[in-house]
Amino acid sequence: MKITVAKTAGFCFGVDRAVNLAFEYAGKSKNVFTLGPIIHNPQIVKQLAESGVTKINKVSDLPQDATVVIRSHGVEQSVFDEIEARGLMYVDATCPFVKKIHQIVKEQSEQGRTIFIAGDASHPEVLGIKGHCSEPVFIFKTAQEFLDICKKSSMLTENACSMVAQTTFHTLEWQKCVETAKKVCTNLRIFDTICIATAKRQQEAIELAQKSDLMIVVGGRTSSNTAKLYQICSDITRSILVERAEELYDYDFAQATNIGVTAGASTPACIIKEVQKTMSEILKNQEEEISFEELLDQSFKSTYNGKKETGLVVGIAPNELQVDIGTKHAGYVPFAEFTDDPNAKLEDLVKKGDQIELLVVRVNDVEGTVMLSKKRLDQIAGMEKIENAFETGEVLDGVVVEVVKGGVIVSCIGSRIFVPASKATLSRNEELESLLKKKVQFKVIDLKKERGRKRAIGSIKDVALKAREAAAEEFWANVETGKVYKGEVKSLTSYGAFVDLGGVDGMVHISELSWNRIKHPSDVVKVGDILEVYVKDIDKENKKISLGYKKTEDNPWEIIKRDYPVGTVVKAKIVSLTTFGAFAQIIPGVDGLIHISQISYDRVDKVADVLAVGNEVDAKITEIDADKKRVSLSMKVLLDAPAEAAEESAE
Repeated sequence: MKITVAKTAGFCFGVDRAVNLAFEYAGKSKNVFTLGPIIHNPQIVKQLAESGVTKINKVSDLPQDATVVIRSHGVEQSVFDEIEARGLMYVDATCPFVKKIHQIVKEQSEQGRTIFIAGDASHPEVLGIKGHCSEPVFIFKTAQEFLDICKKSSMLTENACSMVAQTTFHTLEWQKCVETAKKVCTNLRIFDTICIATAKRQQEAIELAQKSDLMIVVGGRTSSNTAKLYQICSDITRSILVERAEELYDYDFAQATNIGVTAGASTPACIIKEVQKTMSEILKNQEEEISFEELLDQSFKSTYNGKKETGLVVGIAPNELQVDIGTKHAGYVPFAEFTDDPNAKLEDLVKKGDQIELLVVRVNDVEGTVMLSKKRLDQIAGMEKIENAFETGEVLDGVVVEVVKGGVIVSCIGSRIFVPASKATLSRNEELESLLKKKVQFKVIDLKKERGRKRAIGSIKDVALKAREAAAEEFWANVETGKVYKGEVKSLTSYGAFVDLGGVDGMVHISELSWNRIKHPSDVVKVGDILEVYVKDIDKENKKISLGYKKTEDNPWEIIKRDYPVGTVVKAKIVSLTTFGAFAQIIPGVDGLIHISQISYDRVDKVADVLAVGNEVDAKITEIDADKKRVSLSMKVLLDAPAEAAEESAE
């Protein structure tokens, strides 16, 4: 028979910190109280009571000389306000991971976002989280409950929402909730706030349960994380939940071959040891004696600033990654320490379960955290490649991340390369801001050592010039009259627009920009526009290209011939008056003449007596002369003829 104790069994960092604080103040203060049980473990609560720490449930029950220890689960903001209003001394033993959730929901609420909390609505941790939110806030335990909440108010799915989880929430259920929320909500921020220790504990419990035909879960029956461990194990194999070692004598282990032991985060090591000792007595024929201390020591390794670590991604939030580096610390990588690309999303760059190489930046043993950086490790590794590129002249790829005095900063392989303004663009008139956040190619043209660090100087212009020269050579080898190109408008003059065809600039004369009369090219195009143009004329000797932009099918006279045959009734706008009639616009670029005799059956002495510029009139096209670009219109033929005119027409 084999017994295996989970390496993650026992106190997590947050619980250990809270318990130590409570015992510390019990030894140096007289009236020490906890708001509710410090953790969900009856044995620890009893030991604290024996040390003089009293458990109360309301701030109003505290004497004025009390020192109150805030439980590891945290409390509502209103509780802190009440304590401070009374001037009471307090010790905040809230788990740092819970404290972080308080900060997240506070910030998100202040932005007007709806808060979703995955957790047990009656659990003190969830009540505390809710107490740091502004309305509205919704709590759910399953993906189905989340859907039910959203169905009750369709607006929720369209509102700006943020979602967090109780630190001890079921990891598999959380994944279902995340998948569901992404499908339902259109403006959602997801913060994976399940404690890393919880995630590790649950994952190890799953793996251990799959190998065992009996699981023993040790912990308080009111403990949320213990209950979830028991649920996880029960779904896989036969499992039992015990608070004390003596409860083991009530069970039969005769049929068990492989026994796994795990424990909740609020279970002290002494109880786990007692369980292991009791199991050893019950199972006299066990094959392997397990030492909990040895297993625990093996599971923890140390780390230090500057050390290279391999991290397992266990959580992804919009602003950071949570990683497991195999130590007792909660590892995290801030967004700014992972990438320089401000448009990137961490969830697009990595997935849970990915292993990444990281550099330890700061270890905080007090808080139990370690900050790591991918960017800094990449920078160390990348500098060698940058040095090689300087020697070989290799072209590198990077992203412009900052505009600074005198130039821009390009991020490449984790390193920052300074590119002077004179080497950043092809044209002096081009704004440096136009490069920001863009991918660029550059060469390293100098390496300097400043304050013990190497500083690389780069040139975007040198690479762009070489690429432009190559493109120009290819262009002149293949260009021919009538060939169609797409190009960017680089500049405008009073007589036309210059278009970059890829290494060569061609000019579209102002007369070629539109079929209508225009005063300036800017009436039709602007710098930066992408145009489809065709080659009208080539001067290879002087390296000049004349381009056409307006197309035959857009010629308004072609449109008139195609869509407005003689007899068509149009709504025309009067654009000018003459002594012999009025000109009216049929379509932009084509005006027709309404002769004075075709305005009305009544005698018209002055056109201005009947029509004015800007009037819209109904008229029939009576004649089209496309060669002379003339169109005749008649308003009169659309009117009811008077009797005399009708008789004359009949004769």
